[in-house]
Amino acid sequence: MPYRFAPYFVGLVLLTVLIGFWASYWSPTGTVPVAFHVHAITSITWLLLLIVQQVAIQRRHNALHKQLGLASFVLFPLLMAGFMMIVDISAQRYAMPKSPFDLHNTPSFGIGTFMAMAGYMAMFYLALKHRRNVKLHAGYMLATPVILFESPFSRVLGEHLPWLNVINSDGPQGVLDTILVSDVIATAFALALYFMHRKHGRPWLLAACFTGGQGLVMWFAPFVPQLGPAFGAYAEVPLPVTVSLGLALGALTGWLGWKAGTPAPRAKAAATA
Repeated sequence: MPYRFAPYFVGLVLLTVLIGFWASYWSPTGTVPVAFHVHAITSITWLLLLIVQQVAIQRRHNALHKQLGLASFVLFPLLMAGFMMIVDISAQRYAMPKSPFDLHNTPSFGIGTFMAMAGYMAMFYLALKHRRNVKLHAGYMLATPVILFESPFSRVLGEHLPWLNVINSDGPQGVLDTILVSDVIATAFALALYFMHRKHGRPWLLAACFTGGQGLVMWFAPFVPQLGPAFGAYAEVPLPVTVSLGLALGALTGWLGWKAGTPAPRAKAAATA
């Protein structure tokens, strides 16, 4: 089984989530919006699912691995809905700003979340499409935590490792510095895995494209004035509509990925013969 150290890697991302969001989520859990609870529960469950799946297949518990794989078809749409709820929070803060920080950074947060969703959907689709190729399937599934890494680690960097912020911009842009640095670290990690597994390294190269692109787009977004009004218009879309869209996108990704990885009837007959 490839990626034998994968449970430790995913566990490290899980630990980063706990540390990075301690001050803003875990400590004041009773006072945060419901959207953060949905996002936290679905994201952490996704990481735990990856860990248990990897351990199960390494110990040759194939039936358990498949059952958890089927559970991902339910979890993934909920994960996408949680992301959409987070975008809505950012949009509402832009529409009713309480500080210059909200006006400057929330469009970047929204764009970054949409890019993370696109990365997750691409990885999940390709993991299902290549589910008969163990190395590609594992790579695409395990690449999803690389995309998640930026959000918690940027907070760890800002609160505990400020010396890593080599950009050191003034004001609200400083937060986007930590996001860019975190994405650069995630990109370097993904590229390292790509060069270590060149034959089956496409998942890591794709992950590097998403994390590198996300960091750059989010950092430069405040300097594009047109993005603000567009994000403000998004705030007018009712939450049930955006959540339903997230659920639909997640379900559609799973269905299309499964169909893409299912051999055509003639191919099945040839294989049987």
